[in-house]
Amino acid sequence: YLAGEQLARGYLGRPGLTAERFVADPYGPPGGRMYRTGDLVRRTADGALEYQGRTDDQVKIRAHRVELGEVEAALAAAPGVGQACVIAAEAPGGLRLVGYVTARPAGSVGADGPDGLTPHASGPGLEAAALREYAARALPDYMVPAAVVVLDTLPLTINGKVDRRALPAPDPTLFASAAERVAPRNALEEAVAGIWMQVLHLDDIGVLDNFFELGGNSILSIQVISRVRKTFGIELSARALFDRPTIAEFAERVAEGRAAGHTARIAPAGRHRTLPLSFAQQRLWFLDEFESGNPAYNAGGVLRLTGPLDISALSAALSALVVRHESLRTTFDAVDGRAVQLIGDPYAVPVPVTEPTATDPDERERELRTALAAQFALPMDLRNGPL
Repeated sequence: YLAGEQLARGYLGRPGLTAERFVADPYGPPGGRMYRTGDLVRRTADGALEYQGRTDDQVKIRAHRVELGEVEAALAAAPGVGQACVIAAEAPGGLRLVGYVTARPAGSVGADGPDGLTPHASGPGLEAAALREYAARALPDYMVPAAVVVLDTLPLTINGKVDRRALPAPDPTLFASAAERVAPRNALEEAVAGIWMQVLHLDDIGVLDNFFELGGNSILSIQVISRVRKTFGIELSARALFDRPTIAEFAERVAEGRAAGHTARIAPAGRHRTLPLSFAQQRLWFLDEFESGNPAYNAGGVLRLTGPLDISALSAALSALVVRHESLRTTFDAVDGRAVQLIGDPYAVPVPVTEPTATDPDERERELRTALAAQFALPMDLRNGPL
């Protein structure tokens, strides 16, 4: 459970889920709430929290949190379905949702597998493709099971609950795309298919297969774009794969990029002029203008050296860092109301030396810590530098 000032008030427009997740906080002020995360952790002797797993059926698929119960309810509502169970299983391309259903009324016990749990792609009155299509009408695409297995019965525990661990592993071929398998027809489609197979860890992909139906997600799409950039020397946005999710379509987009000459080469901008700020720079510049002199973003560190110290060598090393890293010689200003950055010339970094005045070792240590704390509290002058 999480609680505190940072806690949200609930889920927008979802009072039922809010009531389930945002519960009364017995340790906080009257009316206080805490959030039931569903994460199970263990506190170690040194106060660290070790993640143990989930206390509910929530899983993460394609960067989305999915409640398995919602998917089960959608499958159970399909005509002819008696029972439904959904799990997250490892499959080509990563974690995938797999649905298990029984016909209504329950069919006879099969003899082809242990305990009568013979996996079928379809069963009497139930077709896996039709069940996926039915679920897609009620669920977003990332919640639609990648495969549906029809069983005679669902395995049960001694308490009469579905034994998820006893469910038969789905046949890997069930994860194949429903599209007609068409082999690459030219060198470009073959190269794109090779990239997809590397990213999705598949041995064969047809040009009509959908990247996301094969297990692709937003993170894997970035890997595809990166490999396309390296292979073809063109710059495409990740959106291109979402708009054209088959090899046939995506290869056309790659061809368009090559024809238009959208190369990935970016010419460096001149440094002796004003340059726009990045989003991160804009944010920090705004905060500094809003409340200047605030050392909240200072990140201090201490390194204790023993032995003789060559001050000139240390100064030369720090000066070399300034030459190498432009951010250390960058200042900020506003031109016509627009924030800009100015990258200055390299400069020498002086190293001030302070000798403790106390003779007692404990007093010297306290004096040292006081001096360090004062250094950490010094604000940065973003307008004049140096940073």
